[in-house]
Amino acid sequence: MPKKALIGLALLMAIALFGLIQLVPYGRNHDNPPVQGEPSWDSPTTRALAADACFDCHSNETNWPWYTNIAPISWLVQHDVDEGRARLNFSEWGSRRQRAREIGEVVREGEMPPLQYRVIHANSRLSGQEKDALVSGLAASLR
Repeated sequence: MPKKALIGLALLMAIALFGLIQLVPYGRNHDNPPVQGEPSWDSPTTRALAADACFDCHSNETNWPWYTNIAPISWLVQHDVDEGRARLNFSEWGSRRQRAREIGEVVREGEMPPLQYRVIHANSRLSGQEKDALVSGLAASLR
């Protein structure tokens, strides 16, 4: 088979595979559960910083952009949201104990929000001053 024909066949197979994976239902349920309760925020600034940097994965107020409907991106985003809500959920506050120190450490060390999120969401890229404000605000809010 000529090289051009092999490339065309490979492209056709890739398109067919992309179409088939769209049939997988995982990652398409974008209903946010109701907000059951939030921390007693120390200030509107702390809540706003947390909303910008954390809420898409750590609350029931997830914003689901158009690309979260396209597999395999939908699978990755759904997994991150499911895992994030299981570890820390600002919308289900009081249902389990949260440790302010651990939350502050991952924010201060740059582990949260993760790089793949910060690349796409400019408002989640916190300056050093904003990180400090978020960490101290969370510590005050979560006492």
